[in-house]
Amino acid sequence: MPISGAVLDHVAVAVERWADAWPRYVRGLGGNWASGGFNVGFAPAQLAYGNDARLEVLQPWQTEANAFLRRFLDSSGPGPHHLTFKVPDIEAALQAVHAAGMTPVSVDLSDQDWKEAFLHPRQAMGTVVQLAQAAGSWESQPPEGFPKASAAPADLVHVTHVVADWDGAVALFVGFLGGTIQSELSASWSGWRTATVSWAGPLRLRLVASDSGGPTDSSLWSWLDGRIGRVHHLAFRRTGASPGQKAEAGPVPGVVAGEHVVEQIAPEDNHGTRLVFLDATATAASGPSDSAR
Repeated sequence: MPISGAVLDHVAVAVERWADAWPRYVRGLGGNWASGGFNVGFAPAQLAYGNDARLEVLQPWQTEANAFLRRFLDSSGPGPHHLTFKVPDIEAALQAVHAAGMTPVSVDLSDQDWKEAFLHPRQAMGTVVQLAQAAGSWESQPPEGFPKASAAPADLVHVTHVVADWDGAVALFVGFLGGTIQSELSASWSGWRTATVSWAGPLRLRLVASDSGGPTDSSLWSWLDGRIGRVHHLAFRRTGASPGQKAEAGPVPGVVAGEHVVEQIAPEDNHGTRLVFLDATATAASGPSDSAR
């Protein structure tokens, strides 16, 4: 049975310093400060975009007391860190986790305003999944030196997640976390299938997996590098000037008909997180686009 009422609330990326992320995510993409602060081991800062989808930027803080984020950065470098699903009842969600044969980690129900638990990447298709029950919305003032956006807010439309096991990914994100497959395409990208999974909120998850279970595209399998799953990119729609980086050549996993890639930013040019910019005037259709073939 799915967790009742789960919503994909935000995607989180890890960086060494908040200030590293501001030029791209605030100045270039128009992210507005939503909330943030300092906690033991990390400092979260949430940015809201044009469609109200949220991106959370994490930096280490007081790592001597809690080193989880420091360990992540030291072992993996900066980049995508977790997906957060808000749930109306964390205790009921944990019962569902146990009933599904999974073991949650870092369970903390002590704060009445924010109760949380996590699914390890081994159980969550290669990414950390946070389950959280919030008593209300968190509001705070931006830190000193927070920049002004130089562009209108873009829309953060989806997180593209490449997985080795299609059925396992659907079982987790649709069957267990209650998402709805909005559209599904077979062999949409060099033998890889694609589906968009949606919840009640604005942020969506785009799954990409081999259509046959075999090495249909060696470069994407090589990029997956034996993992059961890995976040490939964050997709934005925007109008106006581009962020000013040269686009990478080649097709983009998960891009479907009607979605035209305007530009890509490689992970090494954006603190470990790949960005894909889609034409704001285009809409997805029912087959592979030229850039997806």
